[in-house]
This record gives sequence, structure tokens and C-alpha cells, in this order.
Amino acid sequence: MKTLKLYALVGIFSTISIVLPARVEYGKDQINATQPPNYVVIGAFSIQRNAIKFTNHASKMKLPARFEMNPSRNLYYVYVLSTEDREAAIQEALKLRSETEFFDTWVYSGMLGKVVEGVEITKGVDINPMTERNMESVPLENNATGKLVASTNPTVASVNEATPSLEVPKPKAETNEKGTEIEGKKFFFKIFRSVDSEAVEGDVDIVDNEKSRKMGTYKGNTAVTVPVPGNKAGEVSLICEVFGYRKLQRDVNYNSPVTENVSVDADGNVVVPFELVRLQKGDIAVMYNVYFFKDAGIMRPESRFEVNSLLEMLQENPKYKIRIHGHTNGGAHGKIISMDKNSKNYFALQNTNEGVGSAKKLSEERASVIRNYLLSNGIEPGRMQVKAWGGKRPIHEKHSTRANENVRVEIEILEN
Repeated sequence: MKTLKLYALVGIFSTISIVLPARVEYGKDQINATQPPNYVVIGAFSIQRNAIKFTNHASKMKLPARFEMNPSRNLYYVYVLSTEDREAAIQEALKLRSETEFFDTWVYSGMLGKVVEGVEITKGVDINPMTERNMESVPLENNATGKLVASTNPTVASVNEATPSLEVPKPKAETNEKGTEIEGKKFFFKIFRSVDSEAVEGDVDIVDNEKSRKMGTYKGNTAVTVPVPGNKAGEVSLICEVFGYRKLQRDVNYNSPVTENVSVDADGNVVVPFELVRLQKGDIAVMYNVYFFKDAGIMRPESRFEVNSLLEMLQENPKYKIRIHGHTNGGAHGKIISMDKNSKNYFALQNTNEGVGSAKKLSEERASVIRNYLLSNGIEPGRMQVKAWGGKRPIHEKHSTRANENVRVEIEILEN
């Protein structure tokens, strides 16, 4: 493993008020490279001004941050490292995820910079450093703090006069991985809370009812193109399941979607509302986006968002009482990595203890680490219980291709 001394570059960054991108022209300097560079990316922005502010924010943390346009996504990527060594980039991304606030850090392998006229844009690859698999989408951020927002099509903000102007690319039609324009209908899945109509970040799964086949998953609160379903009747189900809220399903006809509650906006998008209601007593919700390190009662960094969603739910309603159920795949004894009692590293393999125990013990460790995280953020201990099942309640056969889904945490609402 190579260790990169990013944090040693501290000198001038703390005094810079506005960080400007290098004027790299895509294709001019990089077109002859045998391998594309690998960037360690800490944020993606559709608004240039926010990319500048985020770059300054990272620089104040003594990171050598800069930004460039990703021409294939029409987004400004803020990055802290560019290297030909992909493994080194992945290791640095993992380090930033575990040791800094940039827990969404990923690796982009491809070209960044201004497009040169006549040079074909080659689509790069965004890589999740935890799985080393390609990412279909990236976490879009549209303010200087890095807080995720619902809209991915904001009005472009003006730029400080001290900042050189960069051409903001015009929105392009959605394309597939081959660059072919997607043929379909524009939808806008409006996901919001019933109590105050506040927008909620979430996705909608679309199922072709005739073929009982999932067509795809689409981001809420932004315009998306949904291709024509395989069945002539056009009957599809729209399923919205956001952790902390009850699952909603709406059946619509793709060919004639407009009904009493479904409308078309001024831009021609079919607007489908999803009014979310919080979980109620007796409901059980699976934390699908909470993952653990192998043989460990410690969460991986990408679990942070959903655990914080649970925290927000409990903070929002002090009457909530929950039971946290831990499950494993199978019941064999084995190694168990646990947090040290004095550690606060809920999302990193640091300050750990290694032992041996049952599957039930491992499931208890995993449920307990969530409880301890909530405790550390002010949730009273009397509002939470832990139940360890080991491998007694599998969803799938333990040797099936979907056996990994047996490893899970469920939240049961005891009181609300």
C-alpha cells in the first residue's frame, strides 16, 4: 500500500481566499495518454461558484484541492489528487472517507478539463473505493458545505468578479452508457414529507407489471427520462421506499399517466407526488444502506447517511422507541472485530479489538454499534433496545446468490 503525504501540503492553502482551477483543456494534453489519470474526488457540483467555495473549504483543511469540469457529466469535480496509480488513488479515497468529513470520496478514472473543439469526449468511470465497482451516479452537491440537495438543475449562480469566467455547458439530453440518447418520457417524482411538505431525498423503482421486471431506479425531485416499458398496455408500478418512512407504491399507465393526482408541469414533465409518512408503531424497516466491515461490528463509511436518517427521525419525535434487530448469514462461530470501549470510530477499522464468538454475538455487536452511535448523539438509552438473531431469520438460503441480503439490521417501531 502506498501512503500519500497529502496533509503535508499545508503552506499556502490556508491563506487563499479563492482557489482557481487550472485551465486544463480536455484532450489537448491528455489525448495521447495510454492510461487515463485517476482523480480522488471529494465533491461534484453543477454550479461553479459552489465548486469554488467547496475547494476553498477543503483547502482550509490543508488539502490540495482544485476543481475541473467533467465534460461527460457536465459537473465540476473537486479533487485532491491526480495520479496514474489507480490503487494509490483508491487507498487515498479510503483514507479520506475514514479520517475526514469527506465520507463520500470516490475515484474518477478519466479526463477532466475544458473540451477542445473537434476532440471526442471519452466517458470516464466513477469508482466506489469500498467495492472498486463502477458507480452509475455520483453524490451531487450544490452548496459550499457539501450538504446534499434534492434538485440537480439549479439556476447557475453568478461568480465573484475576481474569478475568471468559465463557460457553463448547456444541459444535454440524457444518454445511456453508449452515448445514445434515451428515448422515453420525462418524469418528475416529487418526494416530500406529509407533515410540512419538505422535500426528501430518495429514489423511485419502476416495475414493468406485465413482465414483473424492474425497469430501473430513478432519483426523486429532479427530471428524469423513463424509457418505454416492454408491455404494450404500459402498466407500471412506481415504488418509493425511503428509510424512516412508510413504503409507497403507485400504479400508473405510462401511455396515459395523467390522473387526479398526476399532472404535467410547464416543462412537460409528468409529476408524480409521493407524500411520505413516518413509520408507525409495529412497522419494521430494513436499513438497506447500512453495511459492515467483514467479521466486524463496525459500520462502513457509506452507512453514515442512513444511520443519520434514523438519528433525525428519533430527534424529530421524542416519543419514538425502537428495537434494533441484528441478523447474519448463517450461524457459524468465527472471528469478531469490535470497537474498543474508548473508541468513537463507528465507521472505521481503528482502535479495534479482535476475538472469537457466535453469529448471534456478531449480530448483537452490529445492532449495538448503531445504538451506541445514537447514544453518542444524544438519544436517551431508554428509547432503544437491541435484539440479536444471528442467522435464525434469513431472507434467503445462506448459499444463494442473494445471501448477502441476510446480513442486515432492522428497526422496529415500539412506540410513537
